Amino acid sequence: MIPSATGQQAVTVRVFTQRFSSTPRGARLARHLALHQLHAWGIPHGGDTSDVAAVLVAELAANAVTHGRVPGRDFELRLVHASGTLRIEVSDTRAERRPPGPGEVGAPPPGSESGRGLVLVAALADRWAVVDRVPVGKTVRAELDLPRVNGATPPPTSPLAPADRGLCDPAR
Repeated sequence: MIPSATGQQAVTVRVFTQRFSSTPRGARLARHLALHQLHAWGIPHGGDTSDVAAVLVAELAANAVTHGRVPGRDFELRLVHASGTLRIEVSDTRAERRPPGPGEVGAPPPGSESGRGLVLVAALADRWAVVDRVPVGKTVRAELDLPRVNGATPPPTSPLAPADRGLCDPAR
């Protein structure tokens, strides 16, 4: 990076935003496309960061589909990679069903078949929050601090080779 005239380092911000149908298939596709995008940004598929991000996207997308679904409305996945941080945001249009935020999530009752998604998010994310979405709805945001390589974040890699495009197969 080249310092600017003010002495500040230039910052590259990478953003991926996509809407998906509020269905289990849409949630699964969101996870696959997120892994594909992270790999393109130099966060290799199968690495620790990629695996944690996959769980976070899967849980947040599943919650949007299950608890935030409004018929005829999609949910949105947004990934932001900047300054050593990966931010994962999943937004839906159902503002009245706001999940508990950080510090408010408790363990589900014994024998319960649900209620563990945000417990996982709280355990895996370095930071997370529930925020209002403008004009309507809510966004659940989780951030991961990316590992440093020789004092810098990993550089972006070239686009995926055709053989790697199988990551986007919704049937997987």
